[in-house]
Amino acid sequence: MDLDYSDDDRAFRARARSWLETNIPADPRPPEGADAAQWDMAWQAKLAGGGFAGLNWPKDYGGAGLDGVKQVIWFEELGRAGGPHQGTMGIAMNHAGPTLILRGTEEQKKFHLPKILHGELSWCQGFSEPGAGSDLAAISTKGEIDGDEIVVNGQKMWTSNAHHATYQELLIRTDPASKRHAGLTWIICDMRTPGIEIKPIKNMMGERHVNMIFYDNVRIPLSNVVGEIGDGWAVAMSTLAFERGIYFVPEMLSMIEKVQLLTDMARRLRLENGKLAIEDGAIANKLALMKAKTLALRALCISTVGSSRTGTQPGPEGSMVKLYVTTTYKELSQLAAEIVGLDFLGYDNDRTTNRWTYEYMWSWVLTISGGSSEIQREIIADRVLGLPRAR
Repeated sequence: MDLDYSDDDRAFRARARSWLETNIPADPRPPEGADAAQWDMAWQAKLAGGGFAGLNWPKDYGGAGLDGVKQVIWFEELGRAGGPHQGTMGIAMNHAGPTLILRGTEEQKKFHLPKILHGELSWCQGFSEPGAGSDLAAISTKGEIDGDEIVVNGQKMWTSNAHHATYQELLIRTDPASKRHAGLTWIICDMRTPGIEIKPIKNMMGERHVNMIFYDNVRIPLSNVVGEIGDGWAVAMSTLAFERGIYFVPEMLSMIEKVQLLTDMARRLRLENGKLAIEDGAIANKLALMKAKTLALRALCISTVGSSRTGTQPGPEGSMVKLYVTTTYKELSQLAAEIVGLDFLGYDNDRTTNRWTYEYMWSWVLTISGGSSEIQREIIADRVLGLPRAR
């Protein structure tokens, strides 16, 4: 793939840069809670008004119909301007919306997609369970068909922003005799439905970001099934392909900036021996390696995401992006600990004053969310490299 930008790409970059200069929110995003969710939805509505929502969505469903290269350019310019990430709108924009575009009915698309694009509602993901985290085929939450409804009973775990979401992409087992990948169904769950109980979990960063969800005879219309009953595994693979293909690109691009910030810090901070951190040969070498890795990752992302066509499912190469972004992020955070020194240990649940400590803890979360690093290596070995399956 040609990694140079076309005249059209450069024109889009100029337009995005100009728009961001005058539209980045002046008020800071609240760190968490309902206020943060409302803030994210307002930002999404502003993006839609400016023509920057759903850049890689087909025009038929309100998107801009642009290619993946321009999506990467947008994230680059957003990071350059210090703009916000999608926050609680991330699942809706990067999971649910693209899955509905590819697998949903026309009625589902017409109802949900405009509301997602304009920030009128947010989504969460109901995949993982207490006994089925990265092993998604082991889920046991039941869905029993009763007339024109599916009655759901069971539990989901680690569901990000469920306490603020309006809808959920829910994976359930509708064939009680089935095992593993068979007998699963992907269904749209309205989180306001009676029988749903949400219990937030406080994480190690001091935030209530993830949740336990209990379903007690929750009735969902059959018309909310995406794909076919029993074909949920294939639909879920579409969802995860989108998640691994584009969802981690902003994290990757932000690392380029973070390497520069760490380099600047290394020129100011002194180690216990009195030397500036940048004067330590090991630290200087690690900073150089981090810069090389982030630039290589940028090229990988442009190649992988940029080659994807609008409205199509990304390939398994997205797992390469996810794996190398998250493992490099962890290395970068560990390097930050070396440079910051003992102050790194003084975390007090404030991501502003303890940025690098927060980044370090968050880096561990990213290696698990969206499928653990071990799962990504299996996918790369099997579907990208064509290696024999492990016995």
